[in-house]
Amino acid sequence: MKDYIEERAVEIANYIIETRATVREAAKVFKVSKSTVHKDVSERLPKINPAISEEVRKVLGQNKAERHIRGGRATRAKYKLAKQTE
Repeated sequence: MKDYIEERAVEIANYIIETRATVREAAKVFKVSKSTVHKDVSERLPKINPAISEEVRKVLGQNKAERHIRGGRATRAKYKLAKQTE
């Protein structure tokens, strides 16, 4: 594996741990695709640094458990904004 890929995987992992970011948020910050972020943290990172990988897995698991709540809030805000502009 190339060095820059390993460095990116560790940087993304640290960002996710520090900010509790989602895969989408991390992808935007690092200007890579969601697929790349997911592959970096789920496949590459365990081989590079298993301890950090476990922390990232916990954060992403929490994000997955809460995503239905975030989606509901986004939908509510969307319709609230649409009602105000009528």
